[in-house]
Amino acid sequence: MNLDPAELDKILQQAFDASTKIYKERGFARRIGFGKRPALISVDLANAWTRPGNPFTCEKVDEEIIPSMQRLLRACRDNGHVVVHITTAYQSPNRQDLHTDMGLWHHKIPIEAVDLKDEHLWAIDSRIAPIEGEYVLLKKRASAFSGTPLAGYLRSCGVDTILVTGVTATACVRTTICDGLAEGFRTIAVREAIGDRVPGAVAWNLYDIDAKFADVESTDTCVEYLNKVKG
Repeated sequence: MNLDPAELDKILQQAFDASTKIYKERGFARRIGFGKRPALISVDLANAWTRPGNPFTCEKVDEEIIPSMQRLLRACRDNGHVVVHITTAYQSPNRQDLHTDMGLWHHKIPIEAVDLKDEHLWAIDSRIAPIEGEYVLLKKRASAFSGTPLAGYLRSCGVDTILVTGVTATACVRTTICDGLAEGFRTIAVREAIGDRVPGAVAWNLYDIDAKFADVESTDTCVEYLNKVKG
């Protein structure tokens, strides 16, 4: 039986309302707030995730994520803020290769769908394509911080706040947010610019992230902040 998305949202909201009380009674869901020097971190908004027909294709890309990203990018570019585009691809997608650069992740998910040889798959979506001066980072693991120079790059730019967007809420976005907070950055999850493949996954993860790892803020709030703070 397929559950209507509106009905699923209603059920999830009831669960959120009940558990929010528990979290707040125990001191969770504190606010970290915006800092003085932001960076926009776009996670895996590449063709394999944003265009139809791939195992990694996510929902609500065209109607929510891309329009939100375009607004955020415009605000960053107009005000000189740091932008980092992150994508994922593997040099050896062969599951039998003992020297694969996939670790053992390919035993869980179809990572061969992002073969490094097919640049179109892991290229950033042309609707939000990087411009000159924006850093493009290739990762191998879920978190954009794990095994990459991202933290060092952000510190060299003087960044204290990261606005995290992209896919998926359950994996690469969530782990990037968790690691970003652990690295000492103020973490902000941009609600309408985060997606996933599974109904309910975004709502549940953003609810839980807001309680423990980041402030979940709307695109409107983040754009307003980016336009006010000096680059």
